[in-house]
Amino acid sequence: MVRRMADLLFSDAYLASLYDGWSPRAVRDDFDFYLPRVMAADAVLDAGCGTGMMLHEARDAGHAGRLCGLDPAPGMLARARRRGDIEWSLGDLASAPWRDEFDLIVMTGHAFQAIVTDAELHASLASVRRALTAGGRFAFETRNPAARAWERWRPENAVEIIGPGGEPVRITTQLAAPFDGRTVTFTHTFTGPNPVLPLRSESTLRFLDLEALGAVLAAAELVVEDQLGDWDGGPFDGASPEIITIARRP
Repeated sequence: MVRRMADLLFSDAYLASLYDGWSPRAVRDDFDFYLPRVMAADAVLDAGCGTGMMLHEARDAGHAGRLCGLDPAPGMLARARRRGDIEWSLGDLASAPWRDEFDLIVMTGHAFQAIVTDAELHASLASVRRALTAGGRFAFETRNPAARAWERWRPENAVEIIGPGGEPVRITTQLAAPFDGRTVTFTHTFTGPNPVLPLRSESTLRFLDLEALGAVLAAAELVVEDQLGDWDGGPFDGASPEIITIARRP
């Protein structure tokens, strides 16, 4: 069935309303890693900020400087904008307009992996470098391809959450195209009693190994300061689930 524009907007808003229940703060180990760094920086950009949860928490914790969230999804930003003491910007990282403005740029929730093509990667990292102050840092994570996280994205691992109206929503993940050495494509299917459901989304993620990641950062003139393998701060090795990177603009 072809959806009307109003239906599409409602769908975007509805899916955005599910996000925080699907990825609640209680299980966000990445926030525990990034928040101390956010609190220590005067001006912070959260690229791919989603519903703004991390910046909301930083402001609640007493951050008195500049906090800015950037996201390409209007439904997500509509929820983030419930808080007016933070800047919010609709758009993607590659076209971000800032120059020499942020001490810290973060990308959480594996948002970095949504930058898929080489051209997008180079444009996005060039934008990061422009937006950082001299000595500013870019902190982000990408899944280590050697850990093969996509093998767990299977229908039998579906999850059920409670929607905004108290209704159950089942979220089923399934591979649409296997790992080809660069990317994985998968679908999320949302089912439940809400009249907007079922909905199905398709996403592609880029997986970069340590060597490839180092090459794109070097091409953007960003210097790797540290790379960790998990949210407890363990050193990266070949079996680590994450490649957590802190890079600096010289």
